[in-house]
Amino acid sequence: MRNTLKQQLKRGHLSLGTWVSIGHPDVAEVLADIGFDWLLFDMEHGPLTNETVHPMMQAMGGSATAPLVRVARNDSWHIGQALDGGAHGVMVPLVNTAEEARRAVAACKYPPEGTRGMGPRRATRYGRRFEEYLRSVNREVLVVVQIETPEAIENIDAIVSVEGVDVAAIGPGDLAKTMGCFGNPRNKEYQRAFDRVLRSCERHGIVPSMAYVSKIEKAREYIQRGFRFIGFCEDIEFLSGAAGSALAALRSKKRR
Repeated sequence: MRNTLKQQLKRGHLSLGTWVSIGHPDVAEVLADIGFDWLLFDMEHGPLTNETVHPMMQAMGGSATAPLVRVARNDSWHIGQALDGGAHGVMVPLVNTAEEARRAVAACKYPPEGTRGMGPRRATRYGRRFEEYLRSVNREVLVVVQIETPEAIENIDAIVSVEGVDVAAIGPGDLAKTMGCFGNPRNKEYQRAFDRVLRSCERHGIVPSMAYVSKIEKAREYIQRGFRFIGFCEDIEFLSGAAGSALAALRSKKRR
C-alpha cells in the first residue's frame, strides 16, 4: 500500500475532496475521474453500507483519487471493515479526548502499534499482496479525527499530540450546534475555536482540516487561514445544484 494522499499532505500540499452518500459505483467513478484528491464515503449519516461502499471503491480503481470512509463511530469493527475493504484512511467522528484519539489510531493499525484484527481481504487484492500490504499499511493509513464539540476544542493539544493522528478535521455544523451558535458563523468564540485548532495543529505538525464547506468563497477563506484538507460539498449538492440551476435557466428562457 502506498498512500499518495498522505505523502502529499506531508509535503504541505493543499488537498481537496468531496463527500459521497449516493450508493452507486457510477457516482464514485465520475467524481474520482474529475480529479478530487479524495472521496469520503459517509457511513455515519449517509445510507451507505459495506456492501455498497466496497464496489464504489472498486469503481475508483483507475484513478489517483484516494478512497476514505467516515465511519459510523469510533470502534474497531467499523474502522476495520472500512480498511479491509480498501479505504486508504478513515475519518472518525466525535473525538473529544486524547484517549479517544488513541483508540481510533489503534483500530487503524496492526499489532504491535495497534489492535486491528487480521483479515484485510480486498485491501490486499484478495490475498495476492498480503505481505506487501502488512509491511506498509501501519505507516500509510491516514487517520483523520473530527473535532466537533467544545470538549474537543478544550482538549485539542492533547488530541493532536497523539502519535498516529494525521489530520484534525473541524466539523463546523456540529461544533456550531454544540457551542450554541448554529446559524451565526461569525460568532467570536466559534471563530476563536477555529484559530485554536489551527495553532495546535501547527505546533504538533498535524494537518488542519475543515471537514465540510459548501461555498467556494468560504472554502477559499479557510484555505487562506491555513486549512489544508478541505471537504467541498457532496454528491447530492452537486446533483441538485446543477439540476436546479439548469431548470431555473430554462424556465427563465421560456418566460421571455
